[in-house]
Amino acid sequence: MHSLLLHLEDVGVHFGALKAVDQVSFDLHEGERVAILGPNGAGKTTLFNAITGISPATKGSIKLGADIITKASPNRRAKLGIARTFQITNLFFGLTIEENLLLATRGLQMSKFSPWRSNQANADERDVIHSALTRCQLDNKRQTLVKDISYGEQRQLELAMSLTSSPKILLLDEPAAGLSPAERGNMAEIIRSLPSDLALILIEHDIELALGLVERVICMYQGSILVEGRPDEIRGNQQVQEIYLGKPRHVTSH
Repeated sequence: MHSLLLHLEDVGVHFGALKAVDQVSFDLHEGERVAILGPNGAGKTTLFNAITGISPATKGSIKLGADIITKASPNRRAKLGIARTFQITNLFFGLTIEENLLLATRGLQMSKFSPWRSNQANADERDVIHSALTRCQLDNKRQTLVKDISYGEQRQLELAMSLTSSPKILLLDEPAAGLSPAERGNMAEIIRSLPSDLALILIEHDIELALGLVERVICMYQGSILVEGRPDEIRGNQQVQEIYLGKPRHVTSH
């Protein structure tokens, strides 16, 4: 049995009377791949924000390994091994792919603001950058300005940047959003090739793409977990079909 990495217990994110996330509990083990599905407004991205510390949980607890991180800062959580991508790319378009990766590599280092820091990568940084470039199929474009690459390649770069911190857990927020069918297939291939010990939580509106990448699915509705199961169980689940058709009739509590 792989070791337990992440434990959420009755996690809630409330904004006044609005319960964006309410009583969410689940575990994530080393190397496990999980998809979080649900319609717009289900609380998926807010849950990601609670895990990463952008919108800290107002109820419940979050534990990463032996560390309770419920109130920890986003930077602290990143240092402990949580990385994420966002729905909207956040890159330096006037820099090259390699320069973006160098900045990401130094992002968690104490010396990142040092005025004496060289703008050239050292040997260790070069190894990290090369690994990320190769894994995300960008090695042949390392000197290309980000403004000159395709949107699909920008998404690949964002994924590569998230890997430079050698995370234990990677949260992917709609990695295939806005991509062409060919680009979606390429992104799926890259995600499948990620290290086997890297735990992954994926939000994706393309249900079939998501179900083909994970071994467990959590379906959210109105801030709570509606149903959880294997991809084949979720495909045939009536409640899941109803919420995606916009006609939820039998929402269960937990």
